[in-house]
Amino acid sequence: MAIPKNLQEFNSTLIREEPDKSWPLALKGLWFAAKGDWQSAHDLIDGAKEEMSSWIHAHLHREEGDEWNAAYWYRLAQRPVPKISLQEERNQLIDIVLEQTLL
Repeated sequence: MAIPKNLQEFNSTLIREEPDKSWPLALKGLWFAAKGDWQSAHDLIDGAKEEMSSWIHAHLHREEGDEWNAAYWYRLAQRPVPKISLQEERNQLIDIVLEQTLL
């Protein structure tokens, strides 16, 4: 399966059992998060060192309600704690990862 070109195509993959194995780590993590599988998303992202993974890790802890841990990961990602909804942030993350992947 090809990498989705936009958020709508990404969302259409959520009916599947799992993300495509060829997708980058960040996109797979966001896919599990969008499916509501927090643990799989966290397990996948935990330990990744790049800035985008730190941002996704922060988002996951924000979703979990662990504000202290989320703030730590936002600092590592060099991002402020967002004032937007979790869904808006997740959509923003998906858009950015897709854009970076398709370059």
